[in-house]
This record gives sequence, structure tokens and C-alpha cells, in this order.
Amino acid sequence: MNTEEFKKVTGIEFNDATLLDNAWVHRSYLNEHTDFAMGSNERLEFLGDAVLELLTSEDFYHKYPQRPEGDLTNFRAAVVCTKSLAAEAQRLDLGQYLYLSKGEEESGGRSREYILANTFEALLGALYLDQGLESCRGFLEKNLFYKIEEIVENEKYRDSKSTLQEITQEGVGITPTYQVLDEWGPDHDKIFKMGIFLKEKQIGKGEGASKQEGEQAAAKDALDKWDSTS
Repeated sequence: MNTEEFKKVTGIEFNDATLLDNAWVHRSYLNEHTDFAMGSNERLEFLGDAVLELLTSEDFYHKYPQRPEGDLTNFRAAVVCTKSLAAEAQRLDLGQYLYLSKGEEESGGRSREYILANTFEALLGALYLDQGLESCRGFLEKNLFYKIEEIVENEKYRDSKSTLQEITQEGVGITPTYQVLDEWGPDHDKIFKMGIFLKEKQIGKGEGASKQEGEQAAAKDALDKWDSTS
């Protein structure tokens, strides 16, 4: 990859360029290049997800000292959701660096939301290993946290899941739960069908390219049905 171009866009220069390179390796690439020296970026993604949750939680904790835990959880969910992370990855043009299989390339993998969101987390994991937590905090302040105030002020955190949860808790005193009803497709391109339940009763279902997306679709389906019967 062009490390100079990445440095120009982000202002970040890695001490260990192989960590940065590994952040771009999608698992589909390894299916066609079995002798490739690196593994996929999924371990870095796993680490980056944890770093992201910690730093986002810390930021909200200090920024909104009067807000309860439930609000902070909703704020965080809105900021770190697949769509939000993918938008930042798209803005940084991270897709251009990805190692993809021919099939993933031809099917538009460089602009696919869940791949871009996972890449953003993998990059954060690589940055943590290379430079530590403070560098990750600086990166997120510049490339994610800038949108927090707008999300909170305009109540963009009130997604279908949080809205439905408020309605069901107030209306029937039950917090909805989610279950995977079905999943299909290759590991790098799965579709999840999620169901939403009030105790044993299923009140909605939906599909998405991640469990999170499927849950949102299921919650919207349940809200639509709730509105039509209320």
C-alpha cells in the first residue's frame, strides 16, 4: 500500500508498517492467496473494537456528567454503529488500501459498509499496538468524535432499537430481546435474519449484513406493527 498517501490523509506514520498493512487484509483475499504471509485483519478488528468501546465510553462519561447510563449507551451505539464507522472509513478512503479477493472486488467490496466499518476497527487495533491508547484517542477525536454533539443535540441516537425499548418498557414493562433466526452466505458476506421478542412472543423480524443491522431492521418492523395496532 502507499504508506505516504495514508500519512498525508491521516497525519499518522506507523513505526511498524506491517501492522498497518495487516489492517487491510480482508479474509476473502486469503482464500485466493493461501501462501500470503499475513493473516486476515480480524484479530486487529477484535482489538480495535475493544479500544473503540473504551475510548468512546470514556469520552461520553466526561462530556455528559449529568446523563444516565442508558443515555450514554444509546449515544455510544449511534457513534460506533456500522453506518457511522463506514462513513468515516469512506471519508478517509480506506477502501482503496484493502486486499480483497477477485469476487469481493467485483461485487463492490471496497465500498461495502460492514467491510469498511470492520476496517476502521482493524486500523484502530493496529494503531493501538503500534503507538498506544493516546494515539488512538487522538485519531478518534479527529475522525469520529467530532460528530458526537450533533448526534446528541439532534437526538440521532434515538434509533429503532432504543425507541422500541422505551415503548415496551413503559407500555408492558418488558425489555425486548433479540435472537438469530437464520444466517446464510459465505463468512465474508453473511446475511443475518434477526427476531425480536417480548419474553416468548416474537414481535418483529429483519435482515442485515450484520447482527446489529438485522436487529435494527427487526426493531423497525416491530415498531411499524406496534404503531398499526396501537
